[in-house]
Amino acid sequence: MAKVRTVLLRKLLFLGLLALAALPAAAQQYPARPVRVIVPFPSGGGVDIVARSVGEKLGARLGQTFVVDNRPGAGATIGPSLTAKSAPDGYTLLVAPVIGLAIAHGYYRKLDYDLRRDFAPISKIGFGTVVMVVPPSLGVG
Repeated sequence: MAKVRTVLLRKLLFLGLLALAALPAAAQQYPARPVRVIVPFPSGGGVDIVARSVGEKLGARLGQTFVVDNRPGAGATIGPSLTAKSAPDGYTLLVAPVIGLAIAHGYYRKLDYDLRRDFAPISKIGFGTVVMVVPPSLGVG
């Protein structure tokens, strides 16, 4: 009986040590520092406005600053490239339309990032409509 009690006591002690070891991981909160939100378009556009609005709401809710960093150019591939090269720690986010990312992925042969490998989608935060217009004189309407 004493041997069973000793084994049980050792197991409980081991489980207690495991629980203590997990405490520092449970104490970490996100975000503990400002979050960078990369937008691959100039400021003032639709994607920028959405990113700033979402960043403001997230900042108020999570108690941390979300800084929008506009990185336009090269067919909207500079922002995703910069995001893919950032540390995968959740402190650099990309706000970009899926269609733009897909077009760039299909159009440019030598991108230094891969959509499937380098990015993990977090949430859909909006949608838009694409419209093609032509003059009535073209006669296709």
